[in-house]
Amino acid sequence: MKKSDIGLIGLAVMGENLVLNMESKGFHVAVYNRTTEKVIKFIEGRANGKNITGSSSLQELVSKLQKPRKVMIMVKAGKPVDSIIDSLITLLDKGDIIIDGGNSNYNDTIRRCAKVEDKGLLYIGTGVSGGEEGALKGPSIMPGGSNKAWPYVKDIFQAISAKVEDGTPCCDWVGKNGAGHYVKMVHNGIEYGDMQLISETYQLMKVLVGLNHDKMHETFSTWNEGELDSYLIEITRDILAYKDEDGSPLVEKILDTAGQKGTGKWTGISALNEGIPLTLIAEAVFARCLSSVKDERVIASKILTGPVVSFDLDEKEFINDLENALYLAKVVSYAQGYTLLKAAATTYDWNLQYGEIALMWRGGCIIRSRFLGKIKEAFDNNPSLNNLLLDSFFKEKADKCQMSLRKVVSYAVMNGISIPSLSAALAYYDGYRTERLPANLLQAQRDYFGAHTYERLDDERGNFHHTNWTGRGGDTAASTYNV
Repeated sequence: MKKSDIGLIGLAVMGENLVLNMESKGFHVAVYNRTTEKVIKFIEGRANGKNITGSSSLQELVSKLQKPRKVMIMVKAGKPVDSIIDSLITLLDKGDIIIDGGNSNYNDTIRRCAKVEDKGLLYIGTGVSGGEEGALKGPSIMPGGSNKAWPYVKDIFQAISAKVEDGTPCCDWVGKNGAGHYVKMVHNGIEYGDMQLISETYQLMKVLVGLNHDKMHETFSTWNEGELDSYLIEITRDILAYKDEDGSPLVEKILDTAGQKGTGKWTGISALNEGIPLTLIAEAVFARCLSSVKDERVIASKILTGPVVSFDLDEKEFINDLENALYLAKVVSYAQGYTLLKAAATTYDWNLQYGEIALMWRGGCIIRSRFLGKIKEAFDNNPSLNNLLLDSFFKEKADKCQMSLRKVVSYAVMNGISIPSLSAALAYYDGYRTERLPANLLQAQRDYFGAHTYERLDDERGNFHHTNWTGRGGDTAASTYNV
């Protein structure tokens, strides 16, 4: 029997569809699942008649693979991945490759890569984005890990990935150890931001402007034909048009408590560790947390008061402002995400190619959108670009859209409508463009109560001073450091 090109462990939604994708591109795949009934059901069902073979054990799966063996794990992140890795280490030979295609934390991937390489094997931690449809028809794939492993999986990964207009695959090598999963984590953080921004825009359309769902559907349809063209705008368009059995909009029957699997939270934690102001994405994560206290919000809504919603603007003009506000806020979200990538690249010694990352996100993934091509151009023009807002294209967009964002945020605030991520976008933009922030007073406060010292405008950077503010303290200053 012909040996399989690759083995895959875990036949949940993503695993099954990746296998079918691989087979459709000419690769022979061996599969295994801890619950063997799933293997049998898959082989007799969707995989029937295809170059896919089932296995009843890890040993059998490994025996069916050509060398160097390539085994892809598609199971729940955490201990299940470690358990399978431990088992595979005892079954594989030096030079064989273990691939984790789940949403693993990049710290786990760094640890696992070192452990697997220490055993003479190779390791890849790869982000896979696109959901069920993407996995089947072409996802965005972000692999990182053991550099020597890339040539052995490149053909498979790039064959099954999404392609942009010129046929370029939305998949390329990201970097060593945890780089692939880190890029996927930031992708997911931006996804959190995008989804929250769109949801806030929908809330303003519904509560402030008073649009019905047909009109909102038409608006998102129009936006999807323009500069906001993206997967999330597209599916929002479809969701707003979907009717329940009684003919009413299904979206209004869905409980307003948002779930999360952790990648947005990890992005925020990493940003805090790196000292990067990832404010918009953090607010998107906290917005989900606030949505989860539904019972408390119901009680609070009967106790706490706010302004009566009143809208007296030109509807068409305000919808145009919403479009511009959403565009600029999305730019801010990506700008923050890329500053985090740059900081992490320095921390972990990753040689990230920022333009290529944008290209990998152009197709297949959840955040795919038209202006990702402009992000690639920005980094092609200036690989050391510190912030997307400083690129000439995005600077012009900010000039065009900022007053719309100000108008939208102002009217939402005056009408008591919560828009945490749109507000965060504006606050970040204004803070970033401000030459002198009030942190001088903050530093004086720190020095006053804790002798934490401060730098002076009339002295060189790096020289720290302490003042005996009350006349009662001494001249001893605390050590100077930043977390």
